[in-house]
Amino acid sequence: MSIKREKEEYLERLWTMKEDQTDSIQTLQADMDMDSHEKIIQELQIDKLIQAQGQTITLTQAGEEKARKIIRAHRLAEKLIFDALGGDYEAGACEFEHMVNREMVDSICILLGHPRECPHGRPIPQGDCCKQAIKTAECAVMSLNEMAVHQSSRVAYINGQNNTARLNKIGSLLIRPGCMIKLEQKKPTIVIQCEGADIALDETIASDIYVWKECTKERTGCEKQRNCKQSGFGFMRRRRGRAIT
Repeated sequence: MSIKREKEEYLERLWTMKEDQTDSIQTLQADMDMDSHEKIIQELQIDKLIQAQGQTITLTQAGEEKARKIIRAHRLAEKLIFDALGGDYEAGACEFEHMVNREMVDSICILLGHPRECPHGRPIPQGDCCKQAIKTAECAVMSLNEMAVHQSSRVAYINGQNNTARLNKIGSLLIRPGCMIKLEQKKPTIVIQCEGADIALDETIASDIYVWKECTKERTGCEKQRNCKQSGFGFMRRRRGRAIT
């Protein structure tokens, strides 16, 4: 493991220690258990990312900002892998957080509907995309009520930001990320087939269910598709295809 990555691991752990309301340097050392512990602490102090006094250790303002970005990437990766791809979300997220840039992290956040918590129930720090209330990644997903009749697709995510009660209702219908649905009709009410059952939905609920789609030939070369590729949706589509097969 590189020294850069070791330092990032320390910043990440210090962030979670703050969440757990502990600042014990012994706790940090026991949790990390690295041979280079003293060297990492010294370098983080030189970088002015931490403050260590006696038996306590805390993040500086600069350290908090750097740790926040690492935590945001990690927890969004956990959410993506857990909700949309399946698999070992902890191991995958640990690799992911050290490899991606802010644009890709924001793209994933948009794609997942600006989730508030990771699969462990810990809060996901907000990004600029959350504050600007960007709702969808258009080249990657669409809402259920945009589907054509008889079209089938796999659920990408449920947008729970608008209404928690509505999110719970959708969950009670067993409509969850990863399940395959088919739109049977749109009028007089929306009816879908999901997991072998026919389910009637009103348009408000359907608008919070997002499914995967491909960029159409007509959109090839469009600005949105170019941004889609640049911001990392190509990566997610390749991973998604692998998970579905």
